[in-house]
Amino acid sequence: MATTRETILTELKRRGHARADDLATTLDLTPMAVRQHLYQLQDEGAVTCCATPTPSGRGRPAKHWELTEKADVYFPDAHRELSLDLIESIRSVMGDDALDKLVTHRTVKQGERYRAAFGGASATLMGKLQAIARERSREGYMAEVQEAENGDLLLLENHCPVCEAAKVCSGLCNKELKLFQDLVKDDATVEREEHMLTGARRCAYRVHPKGKT
Repeated sequence: MATTRETILTELKRRGHARADDLATTLDLTPMAVRQHLYQLQDEGAVTCCATPTPSGRGRPAKHWELTEKADVYFPDAHRELSLDLIESIRSVMGDDALDKLVTHRTVKQGERYRAAFGGASATLMGKLQAIARERSREGYMAEVQEAENGDLLLLENHCPVCEAAKVCSGLCNKELKLFQDLVKDDATVEREEHMLTGARRCAYRVHPKGKT
């Protein structure tokens, strides 16, 4: 079971930022108890506090907490050093074509696993996305599905356990986008709207159902 500290870090990772009072409500704790954890994490450099002016411009600005880069150590990194060494070794010894073949093989295996999680041909678009999110979360991506205001669906990944590897092997991200597009090609189109490698706090994929204007 996750500790209070771990749950606070996870909530901030998922939300991007939050007030201590909001975290307290989610965790069923007192705001003071949550602040104590936040202050400790702040001392370690894992979180930072910023003030946001109220909409009216009056009153005391609201304090929001968010993660810093130092917080990455609390989340899975998929054996960062080993991954980077293997990628560079494959590229040096076997060439870029061999690396691309390996990435493609990895993506094919992921696709097989995700399709098996769909539960059959009768799966709805939402059901498929939720199955993908569950599998991605097991891989460390902290994935979830949300509905957009216009009726589109959003596949969100709040953490990337292979981010460092993806920085030196762009095929990982390119292949995964194509995988999502292929998995729901009969039901929807998929485009990436936010990308961690370009500085976003998460990866976000907009899923537009076919036949919807």
